[in-house]
Amino acid sequence: MSISRQERNLAGRRRGDRIFGFVGLGATVLGLLVLVVLIVDVAKDGLPNLNWEFITSFPSRRPGQAGILSALVGSIYMLSLVALIALPLGVGAAIFLEEYEKRGWLASLIQINIQNLAGVPSVVYGLLGLGLFVRLLGFERSLLSGALTMALLVLPIVIIAAQEAIKAVPPSLREAAYALGATKWQMIWHVVLPSAFPGILTGVILALSRAIGESAPLITIGALTFIAFLPDGPFSPFTVLPIQIFNWVSRPQAGFHDRAAAGILLLLAVLLSMNAIAVYLRNKLQRKW
Repeated sequence: MSISRQERNLAGRRRGDRIFGFVGLGATVLGLLVLVVLIVDVAKDGLPNLNWEFITSFPSRRPGQAGILSALVGSIYMLSLVALIALPLGVGAAIFLEEYEKRGWLASLIQINIQNLAGVPSVVYGLLGLGLFVRLLGFERSLLSGALTMALLVLPIVIIAAQEAIKAVPPSLREAAYALGATKWQMIWHVVLPSAFPGILTGVILALSRAIGESAPLITIGALTFIAFLPDGPFSPFTVLPIQIFNWVSRPQAGFHDRAAAGILLLLAVLLSMNAIAVYLRNKLQRKW
């Protein structure tokens, strides 16, 4: 009787596993179908407008002449500043938490706050940037204010990704460095960071991929929706791709909607390119190290 009961329990578990597998497969297929339908619908309207003239032209109040150059350049400038700010801060915090203050109360407090900040809505960061960078520090509604706000948004992601990459470094490499007479900082700089760099780089690029698609924080701090010039410095007014797309979608003319579809395709191309670069560099550096 006990054997029969065990067989029935095992058969029930297998049946439950198969049902769960089918449900998961159905959810995945449904999500992919919805994504394909959305992309096809956007491509149908956007591909005829996605050309070199569209990429190299400034926005216009006439749909046929409107381009996306200022938003594209503004996004590139902002991402460059975000990377310069978030990468050293995030990696430095991860090194401190994993190599210097691993089990203290301070590390536990910082870790809890990092995990909480990773779940804060992006508009809250926009309000923080408006109060801190725009008004208190007097950076106005500039590219620097936007970059600092977005750096705060992605900083928890960078820290967590860098921590996981540092944790994955085998302890034997650290011990070998110490055995050769290396100091703690020499061990971190010459052994830990090179070994963890593929994972850190992947986390940074994924964080930047989130930053390039966010519009709520930048709208909150007052990024402009119409700019017919390129930013010439960190204190210049700016716009980015999501805000320009939002501006076109909110217009009543159908021509602007087609331009918005072309902008969405360009934004998708940038995101896919960033993710492809992350995968390529990660695989290449993993083989090297």
